[in-house]
Amino acid sequence: MSDVELAAKEFMHSFECLHQEIQKVIVGQTDVIEPVVVALITGGHILLEGVPGLGKTLLVRTLAEAVGLKFTRIQFTPDLMPADITGTNLIEEAEHGRRTFRFQPGPIFAGLVLADEINRATPKTQSAMLEAMQEKSVSISGQSHLLPSPFFVMATQNPIEQEGTYPLPEAQLDRFMFKLIARRPTYKEMDIILQRTTGTENPQVATVLTGENILRMRELAKLVPASPEVRSLAIRLTMASHPDDEYAPALVKQYVRCGASPRASQAMVAAAKVRALSRGRYNAAMEDIQSLAHAALRHRILLNYDGFAENITTDKLIDGLIEESMVAARRGV
Repeated sequence: MSDVELAAKEFMHSFECLHQEIQKVIVGQTDVIEPVVVALITGGHILLEGVPGLGKTLLVRTLAEAVGLKFTRIQFTPDLMPADITGTNLIEEAEHGRRTFRFQPGPIFAGLVLADEINRATPKTQSAMLEAMQEKSVSISGQSHLLPSPFFVMATQNPIEQEGTYPLPEAQLDRFMFKLIARRPTYKEMDIILQRTTGTENPQVATVLTGENILRMRELAKLVPASPEVRSLAIRLTMASHPDDEYAPALVKQYVRCGASPRASQAMVAAAKVRALSRGRYNAAMEDIQSLAHAALRHRILLNYDGFAENITTDKLIDGLIEESMVAARRGV
């Protein structure tokens, strides 16, 4: 067995171990856990939408424990300032009365950061957070400070309570690799949650990975080939999401105002490579793109007035995009 094959098997084992450790604590949410792990390994960030009480904070804290990274939680409020996130320079008095500046890092200097209810902060504060996500560094008084690596942000927002919020602009939404939806638990899942939280059971999470492991897995995933057909599917899904594009289906032309950016294609292909390795395959497949399309596209497709008026969902539009694009990609059109 070659070194590459050994590394691939170790990748699959590590991915499965991390997934199992999270499931020790998090009940259900299977549609959320896997994309979160995929994004962590790929180097992207997550926007998680869901009502309170669905375990969003617990998910990130559990993930941090399982990978041995520092975890911080930032509660976004209207009075939160950029310096409260990134940090600031403090004046210190040294010997002989000399005064110097010392940088005091903010809570963003952690491996895993939970940006709780990010849409409650003002656009200025949101921008400071998202700039750090994009650049992987913070600039204070003209000096750049690198953030830890790996660096992963999961931002949450409540889809119901919109009063007093500042919705993220489209350009900032585009910085998130995936947008995931936290679902309400089923009856059986709720019963398991009650047993765990009201009884004596206290699942312990073991550290199964380190930051160095994650970075090695990230580099290995980049070596996974993506065939022209796989890339074609990602490209067509992105292009067909624009109403003025030749590939756009009727529903998109009728209900969409603006489609996805090239970052959507990048996210789908990069994540498809990680998903393929996690399943023991050495090449990204069309099924990987299909599985990740909703998470990569739903926050990048903007509905027009007719779409909102007729209660059209972006997930429904993506279903149609996938169906038509899969057929076209197989034909090589």
